[in-house]
Amino acid sequence: MADHQEASVTLPSDPAAVAAARRYVAEVLGEWGLPEESEMADTVRLIVSELATNAVQHTFGQSPTFTVDVRLERGEWLRVGVTDSHPRRPRRLPAAVQQDNGRGMVIIRWLAAEAGGRLSVTPTEDGGKTVWIALPWAVGAPARTATGC
Repeated sequence: MADHQEASVTLPSDPAAVAAARRYVAEVLGEWGLPEESEMADTVRLIVSELATNAVQHTFGQSPTFTVDVRLERGEWLRVGVTDSHPRRPRRLPAAVQQDNGRGMVIIRWLAAEAGGRLSVTPTEDGGKTVWIALPWAVGAPARTATGC
């Protein structure tokens, strides 16, 4: 098994791209040996949905696309990152605003922590950011390299 595997896709900042991002990541993880019906697969799909939704909704037209990166490092850590070109870091909204929205980052942090992982945000060279989730890779079978990525 390779020490490092990765796949990525760049999508338009459009609400329909959220489902495409989720499907893409699910396909890659399936190729790497993660069963689609596993709890980890459900967790990753939800995290990708939330991160992609944030990239679409909160970039205010300053990011025409977003990129989803999926990395498997030494068969031990799964890293999923969503990159956009908007400089503002994700943040929780004040409680009064959270009635109908603003809970995405809370959900993502909770899901990552529940799975033994963590969230981080790194700036990009072009002034944007990548929101990363790192989760322990709990798949017993060796991962296979994603094809066509």
